[in-house]
Amino acid sequence: MTHNTDFSTLTQRVNDAQAKIKAAASTGRDQLKAQVQQAQAEAEQQAREMKANMAETQAETATGWETMKDQWQAHVAQLHQRAGDKRAERDARKTELKAEAAEEYADDAIGFAIAAVQEAEYAVMDAMLARADANAM
Repeated sequence: MTHNTDFSTLTQRVNDAQAKIKAAASTGRDQLKAQVQQAQAEAEQQAREMKANMAETQAETATGWETMKDQWQAHVAQLHQRAGDKRAERDARKTELKAEAAEEYADDAIGFAIAAVQEAEYAVMDAMLARADANAM
């Protein structure tokens, strides 16, 4: 998949989640509970898929936002190092590796964003269910 396709997928997921949340606001408790369970199952499935994909592409599975921050800092340090070394810029193989690393980072960032949207959808729907339960009391 290209980055444009991945980003389009992210946009579509955000729009879908927004529509589901808006529709859930006008449903009954039983239907809302079913939607919460569905959103949770989808969030868990997305998390499993993301973990499997990351295991294939990285030697170490990301352990959360701290790992993402460390990867970003290493990426920036690598870019600074390469910017200072003109010969490395002229070396076609190193340039190719730089492009591949940037593409892998973009794929990982998009994957994190998709998982975060799915988790946010679940959290909002779960909060709506909790509010419905509280109001029923």
